[in-house]
Parts: sequence; C-alpha cells; structure tokens
Amino acid sequence: MFGLFKKSSPKEKLEKRYKKLLEESHKLSTVNRMESDLKMFEASEVLKEIEKLEN
Repeated sequence: MFGLFKKSSPKEKLEKRYKKLLEESHKLSTVNRMESDLKMFEASEVLKEIEKLEN
C-alpha cells in the first residue's frame, strides 16, 4: 500500500522503456539482425532523452 498509487517520473518511464528495448534487441539478435539494430537505435535515442532530463 506504500507507493501502490505512486506515479512514475518521466525519467523512470524512460528507463523502463530503455531496458525493454535492450531486452528486445538482445532477443532479436539471434533471429533478425536488422530488427535488432533498429531496437538498439531506438534504445540509444531513449538514452539521449534520459541524459537530457538529467541535465
């Protein structure tokens, strides 16, 4: 109940998305390298957004 309805900050949301994209990229790396590279690119863009929020 402590934090059950706590809203995530924008930074936390981006970190979750970044982690998810990295996991998807890793899974795709054995099946489809091009799709994996696209996921890595998306993850790097999310990381740039996270860095902007930190500054």
